[in-house]
Amino acid sequence: MAEERLIRKYANRRLYDAQDSRHVTLDDLRKLIAAGERIKVIDDKSGDDLTRSILLQIIASQEQFGTPVLSTQLLEAIIRFYGNPIQQMLTTYLERSIGGLLRQQNVMQAEMAKVLETPMAPLAEMTRQNMEMWAKMQASMLSAFSPTPSAAEADKPPNSPPGRKRG
Repeated sequence: MAEERLIRKYANRRLYDAQDSRHVTLDDLRKLIAAGERIKVIDDKSGDDLTRSILLQIIASQEQFGTPVLSTQLLEAIIRFYGNPIQQMLTTYLERSIGGLLRQQNVMQAEMAKVLETPMAPLAEMTRQNMEMWAKMQASMLSAFSPTPSAAEADKPPNSPPGRKRG
């Protein structure tokens, strides 16, 4: 796992990225996290770990805009789990589920990258399959229209004109 990026929170509520030596906003932190960075937010005066609080603030700010990830029903269900004996089970379940989704997303991105590297490969495969299908269909049509010799015609010599009897 990547090393945590240290963010200091000052008494004036400003956040400071110690790695880049600059002040950051919640949106800056959201972008870092979306890019795969791990952060650790520390209160500059007390040294308390404020990471969870800041992450919740980021989620709350994101939920206000656009299409929310957390529906009202889901939020209510999560609230009901607090203090419940199976609270830890929910935590584990959610972590594993999100982890599985992230792995699937990575696989999909890798597959899409392959397609973009060789954009003609899927088209070539589709063309090959269409050609095979066309050849089978054509062979089937030709065999349906080709006359099969009857027993009477099989007895005729190859060069005898039609309708004339041998005698």
